[in-house]
Amino acid sequence: MPRAIRIHETGGPETMRWEEVEVGKPGVGEVRVRNTAIGLNFLDTYHRSGLYPVALPTTLGVEGAGVVEAVGPKVKEFKVGDRVAYAQPIGAYAEVALRPAERLVKLPGGIDDKTAAAMMLKGLTAQYLLRQTYKVKKGDTILVHAAAGGVGQILCQWAKYLGAIVIGTVGSDEKALLAKKVGCKHIIVTSKEKVSQRVREITKGRGVPVVYDGVGKDTFIDSLDCLMPLGLMVSYGNASGAVPAFSIGILSQKGSLFVTRPTLTTYVAKRENLVQSARELFGVVKKGVVKIAVNQTYPLREAAQAHRDLEARRTTGSTVLLP
Repeated sequence: MPRAIRIHETGGPETMRWEEVEVGKPGVGEVRVRNTAIGLNFLDTYHRSGLYPVALPTTLGVEGAGVVEAVGPKVKEFKVGDRVAYAQPIGAYAEVALRPAERLVKLPGGIDDKTAAAMMLKGLTAQYLLRQTYKVKKGDTILVHAAAGGVGQILCQWAKYLGAIVIGTVGSDEKALLAKKVGCKHIIVTSKEKVSQRVREITKGRGVPVVYDGVGKDTFIDSLDCLMPLGLMVSYGNASGAVPAFSIGILSQKGSLFVTRPTLTTYVAKRENLVQSARELFGVVKKGVVKIAVNQTYPLREAAQAHRDLEARRTTGSTVLLP
């Protein structure tokens, strides 16, 4: 019987269990996928801890790649043997899983399974952030927090390709080297410098039109001070904890600013949007414009240790779990 990493209660990594699960035949609109690689994300820790509630018990994980083993009724787009990848819904930390066909995309040649598993959630997130939430254009100077992280590295490379000047923040000198490698023209080490002050220096007092912030609580208010009037604060993650409540009046005081809290779920709710976004992502990866750094792999059964390392900031780039 296939195994999966499941939780029966929320809490720390110790709640994660490696257990047998029954995987039946695919139902209407479903595909049975044998996973070959599974992506690790901060989102998984939010599901595990209860920050983002999910029905229990549940199999963790939202992104992966694998091979189609069986297709259910009314599935026309996929056949047995197809290589596929996905980002959402939950249930990826498994050797074998039933997935909704409408949430799968076919993997093109030239993209291996580990790369695909490492980039679906993070890469599709970067796609909507750069190409839809705020359309980055040539000559823009933008701020990317956690530039050495999984989403951060993709954002920086892609933004540079689009012609933007990227200011990246990192937590250490070691991560600063990584940020430079992925295209940051300016790097701010947050333990040594105040971000808004440095951004104002770099931009000669103007500020930036957009801030991409996956950190949350620790960076939110200072990020507002990095923006030019009518600038857009994009808060897409909570790596340091959820952003605390704030008075909306602060946005008028700091220059009629905009704030958004987007999610990938909304941006790829329609299948055609998912397919189009994935096509664009695969395109920049195949061109070599965006390189996906899989810097750590763990056996799937050791997912709890992977969570500990991710939360302790011991990882860089992307991490993949191998069934």
